[in-house]
Formats: sequence, structure tokens, C-alpha cells
Amino acid sequence: MEPGQILCSLLYAIKSLKQSMKIQTEIIIHADIDQVFDTFRDLDIIEKHVQGITLLERLNGPAKMEVGTKWRETRVMFGKEATEVMWVTEMNKDKNYVVEAESRGTHYRSEYTFTQQADDVLVQLTFEGIPLTFGTKIMSALFFLFAGMTKKMLLKDMKSLKVLLESEKS
Repeated sequence: MEPGQILCSLLYAIKSLKQSMKIQTEIIIHADIDQVFDTFRDLDIIEKHVQGITLLERLNGPAKMEVGTKWRETRVMFGKEATEVMWVTEMNKDKNYVVEAESRGTHYRSEYTFTQQADDVLVQLTFEGIPLTFGTKIMSALFFLFAGMTKKMLLKDMKSLKVLLESEKS
């Protein structure tokens, strides 16, 4: 095979790689939707009760997230501390909110959706990473190696808030 053919084959393979990485998880919380929504968007509560977060520093906007609120979050991921700057891009009271971040060549988008179901609230989280650079597109092929651990971490965060909300209701 000629060098030009190898390069073309490699570029085609990279182009056909999955363009985004998506994880979905959900949890049911026995509480009122306004209480659940307000707790999930309160950075002070998140910092205090989500165990994986070691430091949360507000950069812009109130502690109760709204569109434009921006913060720096440090947490332990895969045994190392990682710090990311995040911001809110969408907020619909008692329905959903979207948080975005950009780091190391990937754009991240997390959407939390809230649905009242009788006396419970279904909280669904869709976490998506969209590779922006050549290198992260190649690495996205290995995403499945980290997907399970990432999903467990996200669910653990939501469980921390569930415990808080359900203990307040008792």
C-alpha cells in the first residue's frame, strides 16, 4: 500500500469514528419536584453533599444556578484530581437544565431532566462528550473503557442528593 493510500484509509477510519460519547442514567426521588429541582441546581448544597467534589468555586452568578452561572469544580476521577470550569446554558424551572464545559479537546454537555411521577420525581441525566480535535476523535474510540466508571460516578452524585432530599422529607 502506498503512503498516500495509508493516510487516506486512516483519515476515513477517523472520520467514521463515533462523533460523540453519551451516557444516560436516572434515579427516582421521593420528594416534590420543586424541592428536587432546587436542590439539584444549588451549588452550595452540591458542594456540601456530593462526596466526589473536593472543591467548588463560583466564578459568575448565584449559588442557585441560572443561565450564565459559571463555576470551577474539582473532583477525584479515576484516582486523580480533575478541575473543570462549567456553565449553565439552559434552565427551565422544574423541567430541566443544561450544564456545559470544554476541556482537553472535548465539549461536554450534561442535561438534567425532572419529571413528577405521583409522589416521586424521576431525574434523568444525559452526559455527552463531543470530541473537537483530531486527537480526541481518535481517543473517543476508547471511550467505552471509561463509560461504566463515569456512569457510576454520575449516579453516585445523584444518590447523594437523593439521600439528602428523602431524609429532609422524613
